[in-house]
Amino acid sequence: MVQKYQSPVRVYKHPFELVMAAYERRFPTCHLIPMFVASDVVNEETSEDGSTQKIERRCALDVDAPRLLKRIAGVDYVYFIQKNTLNRKERTLHIESHNETFSNRVVVHETCCYSVHPENEDWTCFEQTASLDIKSFFGFESTVEKIAMKQYASSIKKGKEIIEYYLKELDDEGLTHVPRWSPSSHSLPLSSPTSLSTNQPELGIVPADSVPLSADARDGPSQDAKQDSNLLQNDSLAEILPGTPEDKLDADYIKRYLGDLTPLQESCLIRLRKWLQETHKGKIPKDEHILRFLRARDFNMDKAREILCQSLTWRKQHQVDYLLETWSSPQVLQDYYTGGWHHHDKDGRPLYILRLGQMDTKGLVRALGEESLLRHVLSINEEGLRRCEENTKVFGRPISCWTCLVDLEGLNMRHLWRPGVKALLRIIEVVEANYPETLGRLLILRAPRVFPVLWTLVSPFIDENTRKKFLIYAGNDYQGAGGLVDYIDKEIIPDFLGGECMCEVPEGGLVPKSMYRTAEEVENEDIRLWTEMIYQSASIFKGAPHEIVIEIIDASSVITWDFDVCKGDIVFNIYHSKRAPQVPRKDIQGTHGITSPGGNNVQLIDKSWTLGQDYSMVESPLTCKEGESVQGSHITRWPGFYILQWKFHNMAACSATNLPRVDDVLATLQVSSHKCKVMYYTEVLGSEDFRGSMTSLESSHSGFSQLSAATTNSNQSQSSSMISR
Repeated sequence: MVQKYQSPVRVYKHPFELVMAAYERRFPTCHLIPMFVASDVVNEETSEDGSTQKIERRCALDVDAPRLLKRIAGVDYVYFIQKNTLNRKERTLHIESHNETFSNRVVVHETCCYSVHPENEDWTCFEQTASLDIKSFFGFESTVEKIAMKQYASSIKKGKEIIEYYLKELDDEGLTHVPRWSPSSHSLPLSSPTSLSTNQPELGIVPADSVPLSADARDGPSQDAKQDSNLLQNDSLAEILPGTPEDKLDADYIKRYLGDLTPLQESCLIRLRKWLQETHKGKIPKDEHILRFLRARDFNMDKAREILCQSLTWRKQHQVDYLLETWSSPQVLQDYYTGGWHHHDKDGRPLYILRLGQMDTKGLVRALGEESLLRHVLSINEEGLRRCEENTKVFGRPISCWTCLVDLEGLNMRHLWRPGVKALLRIIEVVEANYPETLGRLLILRAPRVFPVLWTLVSPFIDENTRKKFLIYAGNDYQGAGGLVDYIDKEIIPDFLGGECMCEVPEGGLVPKSMYRTAEEVENEDIRLWTEMIYQSASIFKGAPHEIVIEIIDASSVITWDFDVCKGDIVFNIYHSKRAPQVPRKDIQGTHGITSPGGNNVQLIDKSWTLGQDYSMVESPLTCKEGESVQGSHITRWPGFYILQWKFHNMAACSATNLPRVDDVLATLQVSSHKCKVMYYTEVLGSEDFRGSMTSLESSHSGFSQLSAATTNSNQSQSSSMISR
């Protein structure tokens, strides 16, 4: 497996020329990097005006590896080739390096770049990427990979310290300014501070801000390095400043708003964030949100990307991003839902109080149904995210989760009412999947004897990392040392827990039975909440496509669509018919046991119809792979009925397609070979209302996968479809 590394932007608050002067001081040898043994100049070129200098060197590294492994490999040193290009006029240094030793077994490639900060010409930026691909190594592939990753992680932070060390050394010597290059300065000796000495190697695999993939820092691997060695991706610590391009991250920002991350954790965040930027042309998730999914999967990028994609689809389908603006709690919830926000804990985390023992769960479920309760809990979580952002600004440190205090006084067997427990388990499942790492601490107070029964029911649905954050107190144990006062300031302890602070959380009570709804009313309300979303879901089966009909009265209308292929591979078709298709009274969903209001399957084209006579194809078939997001438009030429069809994709019949698969995103999902699922939205616009050109639809792409410019144009009409992969 190829291990990849992408650094944040590291910013030095020093001019480029001064950083280069510090950079050259670390050669030909550097006591801070004892593993860098020697280097020889292989080739050197300098432009006539002296503005550009290219140097190729062969560097010897004494890799810190077990002696036995070195004996088996038959080498004492590892050699790298580095090609460096210094452009004094443009004020850039580009470094490219690769290994010479064992190049047929191990491929190491690294690129680095020093450049002027885009917003401040007196600052210098540094960026770095690297990759490691171990093809074979005498049966020790895994060992070599772990050694390389461990040493590389320990060396990244050391790299920045080296440059800072020499910058300080220059300052101690009184050298605080180095003049910029000018056409008349090329006559200066190359050993002048304005240039890199020809006798001093410019760093390639050992850049000024890092050490080679196989290198080791003088003081050995740090604790962070040991943690990073378990990650699949790696990253370097950077320093960000205002003015850095929006699509990049830097260390000041990361430390201020996201917390202390190891270099490899930063790399995972940067690479996943970059992937989203390339695929999600609309609003991408916030960095804190991306980081939560990475933490939930121990920074395994593939696993984090999978659950993040699924969550993005869920948020899009249920319009969760607009929930705080659109959701209004029913009065019964305002009166009888015994939960609410209450100041913050000692760590600055928002504090949510839930008096579960006083809540009539049966009454709320009977009066509202599962969907309304779920919507309410989701709005609480969305509000929690907002409060975390607010507290991050107020307290001047990263706050990404909240504390929940659950008071169980009054909990009894009526809370174990089966439909209520079922609703609770569903809520836990949805929250766990879409709001990972948002619970910082859960304080459970006054747990009664019946609590172990409830805990046995719900604990299997709670992630292990989340369960570790639970603190359970029985009786009045919370009042003493190690109790509530260790986590919440005494001044804000609620009055019902013996404190002096008035708490506005409702006291609850029994929901009047007059407010109960019949099962039919609750079901209708649940369906209404499902159908309020813009996007609809459909299931597609082998031999059973999903079809919708759009009646067009005025020619030159524009049919637009936006759909995500959530599961399986499908073929998208558009047909035109002068005859209105017969809408079946009962669709095929009953045959396949689909009970979700959003997972329908409807077939409109009668089996007796003949293509070319009863209806015609107005678009070339478009094959769409699992994980793709498709947006497009079709400008109608005739009035009548247009049928949009999503059909099961027969792999054997379409194996010659040249559209690449998105194996890196959803390959690990267990997909039924006879069932597909799409989430779609369609709209008809008048030609005068259509924004953008008549042959291209400008639309945002969902956060599913990598962007592709694949476009299918029909010769029969003006149309366009764009697929993002």
